[in-house]
Amino acid sequence: MSRAHQPPLVTGISPNEGTSWTKVTIRGENLGTGPADLVGLSICGHNCLLTAEWMSASKIVCHVGPAKDDKGEIIVSTKSGGHGTSTVSFKLLKAEKIGILDQSAVWVDEMNYYDMRTDRNKGISPLSLRPSNPLGIDVDKGKVPLKDLEAIFPGVSGDFTSENFSATWYLIENHSVTSFDQLRMAASNLKKQATRKNEGSLAYVKGGLSTFFEAQDALAAIHQRLASDGTEKVEVSMTQRLENVLNRASDTADTLFQEVLGRKDKADSTRNALNVLQRFKFLFNLPLNIERNIHKGDYDVVINDYEKAKSLFGNTEVPVFKKVYAEVETRIGALRSLLLDKLLETPSTLHDQKRYIRYLSDLHAPGDPAWQCIYAQHKWILGLMQNCKEEFINDQRVGLGAIALDLEGDPRPSALSRIRDTASLKRGCSLRTPPWRYEMPQQVQFVEKLSDVVIGQLPNFWKLWISYVNGSLFSETGEKSGQVEKSKKNARQRQNDFKKMIEEVTHRLVKLVRGALLPSTLTELELRLYGGWESKTELTGPWLTQVIHTVRIIFEALVALEIPNDLLQVIQDLLLELRHHCLLVTLHHTTEDVKRLAEKEDWVVDNEGITSLPAQFEQCMVQMLQSLKEPMETKPGEVNVFVNCLEQLSNKTDGDIDTSHISVDLASPDSFSGLQEDFCEQRLLIILSNCQYLEKHTFLNMAEHFEKHGFTGTDRITQVMKELDESLFDAYIERKSDPIVGSLEPGIYAGYFDWRDCSTPTGVRNYLKEALVNIITVHAEVFTVSKELVPRVLTRIIDGVAEEMSRLMQCVSSFSMNGAIQVHHAHTHFQMCLSLSLSLSLSLSLGACSTIGVPERRTVLTGLSGNLPLFGCRD
Repeated sequence: MSRAHQPPLVTGISPNEGTSWTKVTIRGENLGTGPADLVGLSICGHNCLLTAEWMSASKIVCHVGPAKDDKGEIIVSTKSGGHGTSTVSFKLLKAEKIGILDQSAVWVDEMNYYDMRTDRNKGISPLSLRPSNPLGIDVDKGKVPLKDLEAIFPGVSGDFTSENFSATWYLIENHSVTSFDQLRMAASNLKKQATRKNEGSLAYVKGGLSTFFEAQDALAAIHQRLASDGTEKVEVSMTQRLENVLNRASDTADTLFQEVLGRKDKADSTRNALNVLQRFKFLFNLPLNIERNIHKGDYDVVINDYEKAKSLFGNTEVPVFKKVYAEVETRIGALRSLLLDKLLETPSTLHDQKRYIRYLSDLHAPGDPAWQCIYAQHKWILGLMQNCKEEFINDQRVGLGAIALDLEGDPRPSALSRIRDTASLKRGCSLRTPPWRYEMPQQVQFVEKLSDVVIGQLPNFWKLWISYVNGSLFSETGEKSGQVEKSKKNARQRQNDFKKMIEEVTHRLVKLVRGALLPSTLTELELRLYGGWESKTELTGPWLTQVIHTVRIIFEALVALEIPNDLLQVIQDLLLELRHHCLLVTLHHTTEDVKRLAEKEDWVVDNEGITSLPAQFEQCMVQMLQSLKEPMETKPGEVNVFVNCLEQLSNKTDGDIDTSHISVDLASPDSFSGLQEDFCEQRLLIILSNCQYLEKHTFLNMAEHFEKHGFTGTDRITQVMKELDESLFDAYIERKSDPIVGSLEPGIYAGYFDWRDCSTPTGVRNYLKEALVNIITVHAEVFTVSKELVPRVLTRIIDGVAEEMSRLMQCVSSFSMNGAIQVHHAHTHFQMCLSLSLSLSLSLSLGACSTIGVPERRTVLTGLSGNLPLFGCRD
């Protein structure tokens, strides 16, 4: 047997149980080739062919009849396949009989409810009624504008549910680019739908045949009754009498069931109202939900609910919906005001600001909330800076102690003020005291707190502007609604305004710092606004160094934000002036400290021949250089101010230097007139030793350090020290050399000695012995203090003695033979005794002693050549 003649087979039924007249769908195989091929259908033994609707060879829809069996098979019979079989069964449920006065709980279909006004079922959609595709193919809308279609087809519509439906309009609008094969398939689908509709009507008639037969039987019985009673005489016609009876029965029924029917109508109305509330409970509960979510801070939920309600009921014409939606708009307006207040509230974090701006953007708040926040933050930062100054000035006036620098209320300074843990900033302070307990000057505290304000607030202010420019403040909803492009456009228009805000903040910062530390750089009007400090003492170098460090931290923090350099130029100018001022103050204070070192001299000499004064001087220099490390350091973009400051100080004349505190002039020989002669000369010698140590050690190290910082005029420092050393050395030599030199002439001519008439020499004369003893005494004094000074001192003294002896010999007009021998013997003996200390100049001086003529000198030397051993001299 071929596949087309196989018997029908039922493999499924849905639902598989139910009461009589339940609509079921039968599925299986070989269920017929068409409606005409279906000749039999029974469910649980009841013939259901009259209600059967053939759909396809695998699907049949029908209604279950009042069968006797509770459970049975589904048997399909066709002309082509004959009597079929079934692999499933259907369970018939007995319907519960309910009287007209009995209450019953029924399920209300949410998609369909009974309308008492029109007595028909209607479907309600919460969004909009979207008709199905009547052609059964994909809709491919073209690009024909709606206005052109309205002009081409006036008075008609492309909506096939409309009374003025135009098929041409519908095809042009929805299938203008559809292929011909697709359109032919659509025509086939329309034919199938028409056939199915006709078959559905036939099935409806089949389902009502039993009712029709019953009505026909009732009419036949009435006709028989009327015919049998037609012989009776009645006052009126039979039909009129029947009508009256029926009317009385209807009135009696209405009277009996009026209360029941009233309750039914009320129940239907209530059911319909509840159905509406159930379907639109989102809208009716929205005002209360908005209020609750606002209190909980769930603004995202509120915004999502509002967007949903706006899309569903924003353009509604239903009065009750309009009223509820108006209440929603009122609550949303209050939320906008609340969010704007929170946005403009200070202080607040950058995260909260971005969040509130996004909320206001999603709620379509009027104006530009982001710019309002930027403007409010700008005013708040300026107010913080000004209040910071007023706070310190007021506390300074009332004499309060140190002020808390931390914004959170910590009484200790911030981390910036604790950078001094390893060293004392104030001379004489003990390191055992915690660093934050130092009596920090009010101006330094003010600059640190000002830096906390700027570093804590300005970066967030700048980041908020960057987010405003690139549009990252808005959510995806804002991007779709064009908020991002609008924000970028507003940012481009307000770039100059924001630039002025940054300039105002940086200028306010600079002027406040100048008012506290450099008031002379401000005008009188600016002093009244940014000054007012009652500082009686100038800040020292270490405190100014800390201020420079703090301002540099501010500058580096702002540079890290990629703020344009032209907006930060005023801070660089401030740093330059602070560094210059710090260097001048530090160098001036160091100068004063060095001047006061003379008062600390104890004249106690160590093994190196120096006192503690050079070490104290070197310590002052080291402390100065350490304190100047920060100001002298040149950051990228800064100018080297060290050279200018040193040149400014070094160019001062002697009249500009206050020397009133110095009690004596060490360079003057008369400075020690009030002291004992030996004590005075010893101090001069000690001072010379100290100067020599400073010149060879300390000043060389200082010159090397200065050259590292670009200062090339170090030769001036050594030149000044050399001049002082020469002056002191000349004073000491004058004290030691003059007595020795002055004793030569009286010693030579003692006893009316005459070079032209003298006896034969018997040894060295006394004047030369006395000079040698005095020179040895000076050697012992100098060696006791500093052996390094011995060659220098003895060379000068011997030079002086030699020059004086040369002068005296040159003043002699002539020498006798004995006189010449005496001069040569004195010269030779003097040279031998001091050979270890002779210098080139000494040799030249002694060589000039022989002023006798060349012939006489030859005669003398020839005579002396055999007599040198007589005087104990070597050749």
